[in-house]
Amino acid sequence: MNARIWLVIPTYNEAENVGPIVRAVAGEMATVAPGEYRILIVDDNSPDGTGALADQLAQELDCVEVLHRVSKDGLGRAYLAGFQQALAGGAELVVEMDADFSHDPRYLRALIAAADEADLVLGSRYVPGGSVENWGLLRKLISRGGSMYARAVLRIKVRDLTGGYKCIHRHVLETIDLDTLRGEGYVFQIEVTYRAIQAGFSVREVPIRFVDRTVGASKMSRMIAMEAMLLVPRLKRQETRQLTRS
Repeated sequence: MNARIWLVIPTYNEAENVGPIVRAVAGEMATVAPGEYRILIVDDNSPDGTGALADQLAQELDCVEVLHRVSKDGLGRAYLAGFQQALAGGAELVVEMDADFSHDPRYLRALIAAADEADLVLGSRYVPGGSVENWGLLRKLISRGGSMYARAVLRIKVRDLTGGYKCIHRHVLETIDLDTLRGEGYVFQIEVTYRAIQAGFSVREVPIRFVDRTVGASKMSRMIAMEAMLLVPRLKRQETRQLTRS
């Protein structure tokens, strides 16, 4: 089914969260853009039965559909699969968000409204009015430090480069060459934003209150943080090579 706005929610072992988050998103979107949205759950073959619960939601709610992937091969790959399905379904705006309520659906209205004036809208924890709650000191240092590190290396002004609550125009996704995106976790989020900026698109940060999950296990790991440290300089080198060729 075609729709103007697609919300892409990747899941892996989110059996306790998938029903509540989808219903909350559907309830919010019914007031923000009634009849104009689809919710796409992208499940990576969760062993806890998340995929089956997602299928039940799709039967219950006309606005929901499910993309089942055969294995868990990274958040970035899940989002790319979701983006491709959304674009094929006529999406003009694509929203990416987590399934664990750390991305509160009540901010959807602000993100979508800001897309009237910006090509890429970021739900930002690190602009005035934004905040992070219920994280330990180490997690805060990794996240904020990762954004500061990426800003310094890439020489861009976006304050929250590692966040995953985004509203993206179709023309951005069609321009940044999705098939060549390589990052996972933090780096995927950095790479999407960086490529959009390098392509000349406008970016706006909307403050959000990010509250850590209360149910289920975090997917964050040391490997994901290490990937960011290693791959961010590669993004800069790729840009330099492209400028040299041109």
